[in-house]
Amino acid sequence: MEKTSLLEELLALEERQRLKELRKLNEEERKEFAYQWRLWARNAQLPPDAEWRIWLILAGRGFGKTRAGSEWVRAMAAQDPEARIALVAASLGEARAIMVEGDSGLLAVCPPLAYPDFEPSLRRLTWPNGAIATLYSAAEPEGLRGPQNSHAFRTGPEGSICE
Repeated sequence: MEKTSLLEELLALEERQRLKELRKLNEEERKEFAYQWRLWARNAQLPPDAEWRIWLILAGRGFGKTRAGSEWVRAMAAQDPEARIALVAASLGEARAIMVEGDSGLLAVCPPLAYPDFEPSLRRLTWPNGAIATLYSAAEPEGLRGPQNSHAFRTGPEGSICE
């Protein structure tokens, strides 16, 4: 079976059946589809289908809020080379440790051919197509004044917000 048609078939399945079928994939197929987030995500981890300005994920530990936000940022960066994305956390250290370098952070979810260059001293990730994400601290809100961000992803103990 052709990979594209298998991908389309899997995406067409209901969530429960899709996740069941994914468990049957061999190692080669898993590697091939590893970066196809829509295959692995639960429906609640995907952005709303309708047009939205703010998407709030209010959920407990282990839900996958950071992964959902990282995948959304990755998609925005891939779609728009002009994207300027604000990554906001309680502190710069938290932004780096969780949103960028964490198990579900941006460096973990980006495929090798679309891997961003992370410049910690500049608090910046730059994707091969030119999209840029900058880290900000919620403790220093004035830092968000001035930059013209097209998108934002904020994470904290109360949930994750994408806009």
